[in-house]
Amino acid sequence: MDRPLFTGSVEHSLDDKGRLVVPARFRERLGAGFFLTIAEPDPCLALYPASAWGDVCARIEAAPVKDARFRSYVRHLFANTEELSTDAQGRLVIPAALRAYAGIDKEVISIGSLTRVEVWAKDRYAKHVRDRGELPDIASELGLF
Repeated sequence: MDRPLFTGSVEHSLDDKGRLVVPARFRERLGAGFFLTIAEPDPCLALYPASAWGDVCARIEAAPVKDARFRSYVRHLFANTEELSTDAQGRLVIPAALRAYAGIDKEVISIGSLTRVEVWAKDRYAKHVRDRGELPDIASELGLF
């Protein structure tokens, strides 16, 4: 795999200025510059390394349909995407609009999710875990087990 692989999870919290310390294990794989965006349909945010975000953009550009619905989605996605880097302490500021989208106030959980890192409000992720249903069914459908 030529893309960084993200696994594991870390519970942590934002500081009073809305800054998130990106866990070192994720920060190293994200690289110097990365992208923070909404992760629809899930109510969380996603951090993409530049290479993986480039793949997302390529799929969008290659979409066969470029109608009003497509243009509206592209505007929505890119209006809610920021190109960021961390400061010397490994922190990034999550813009207020993105914190509001994800319901992030203070407590968060960062989760490795294959080619991206998802950033969830801790309470929303707990609800997601309760509501997610039977995972063995999808694992079987994918031929994993």
